[in-house]
Amino acid sequence: MTVPPARRLVLRADGAARGNPGPAAIGVVLVDAAAPGAMAPDAEALATISEALGRTTNNVAEYTAVLRGLELARELGAREVDLLLDSQLVVEQLLGRWRVRDPKLVPLWTATRRALAGFERWSARHVRRAENRAADALANAALDRVARGGPASVVRRPE
Repeated sequence: MTVPPARRLVLRADGAARGNPGPAAIGVVLVDAAAPGAMAPDAEALATISEALGRTTNNVAEYTAVLRGLELARELGAREVDLLLDSQLVVEQLLGRWRVRDPKLVPLWTATRRALAGFERWSARHVRRAENRAADALANAALDRVARGGPASVVRRPE
């Protein structure tokens, strides 16, 4: 069965680092915005990413999560994307309200803005951490999985 591409996706992304810097990972949840309850924290995922990054900072992981999520959204055919992130830093920097001062983040910010420009429309909104628990769980699952010797990356796409 082939799932038709969703025109608009809700993207919840989270980065996690155990130590800062430390072992880091990302979690991404993509939801079809047309699905009932798409904006709810527990909305049914269309696709997910759970990926360990190695040793880096939390902010690098946050940006990497958004960037990987945008890449998957584009792959799935999305033309519009709504970012719901618990990183106020990333949201404010992407919206241009805060400057990007950390040299490690400049290339990630540039790549993310370039990826966003490929969509017809996008938005970014800061949400409480509790509203982003599915993405957070995927990031932590990646860290735990790698610690047990499992694969660094697990991506689930629609069938």
